[in-house]
Amino acid sequence: MKENPLRSLPGIPFLLGVLVVAILAVWLFIKGTGRGEAPPDPLLLIAGLVTGVVAFLSLIGLYTVQPNQAAVISLFGKYIGTVKDNGLRWNNPFYSTKKVSQRVRNFESGKLKVNELDGSPIEIAAVIVWQVVDSAEAVYNVDDYESFVHIQSESALRTMATSYPYDQHEDGQLALRSHAAEVSKHLLDELQDRLADAGVQVLDARISHLAYAPEIAQAMLQRQQANAVVAARTRIVFGAVSMVEMALDELQKKGVVQLDEERKAQMVSNLLVVLCSERGSQPIVNAGTLY
Repeated sequence: MKENPLRSLPGIPFLLGVLVVAILAVWLFIKGTGRGEAPPDPLLLIAGLVTGVVAFLSLIGLYTVQPNQAAVISLFGKYIGTVKDNGLRWNNPFYSTKKVSQRVRNFESGKLKVNELDGSPIEIAAVIVWQVVDSAEAVYNVDDYESFVHIQSESALRTMATSYPYDQHEDGQLALRSHAAEVSKHLLDELQDRLADAGVQVLDARISHLAYAPEIAQAMLQRQQANAVVAARTRIVFGAVSMVEMALDELQKKGVVQLDEERKAQMVSNLLVVLCSERGSQPIVNAGTLY
């Protein structure tokens, strides 16, 4: 069911008209009673009563619409249309009105415990920014659109979290911790698909909390530290080998000293020890001959 714009009449002129009709009804009723000066006039009494009922029914047709709010109008269960004109409005008094806020809203989901792509338990939460864009769908397609948004958001977050690993283990692999923009886009698309039938547009969706579950947090921290140490050592060794290679090439190119294969191996070993050592080396200076 799509939203259908409905025209409404300005409420202030109608309110003034209702006051005039109410005053007329009181005057007719008083005039009809005669107040002891003349016998009661049944016609005036009936006219005053009818006029009073008309004024009362007309007053029921008045309602207010706030900025960024929509009034969904129905007649005996049938959808008539949606009024978005702000201020005091008037429609048929037999219409029933349901107000729907179209302001931008946001909420933070609770911390969900799910298994990521590799099967490790993690805790994840997200901030969802949403807005009702079709009031008719929000009222008639779902029972409670606010509850629907909250439940579907948690379901979409669970589905998204199981599609990615927590950490990136391969080059080019998307991960929850390292690719926030791509993960947020996936979550946004997942939410929009689920909430489109409820007349809701998701404006933004971002992860607000991400951590390993407490039972494996310590083990995962040790694993991350080990990976960092291995990566650092790999870079150090690569740099050391490059420096040794450059040193040997420069010595040979400039003819500073001629080294046989055994001396080259010893020199390479010494240089690697110096460059790869965690602590500062204390070299022993050979003041004698090379051999």
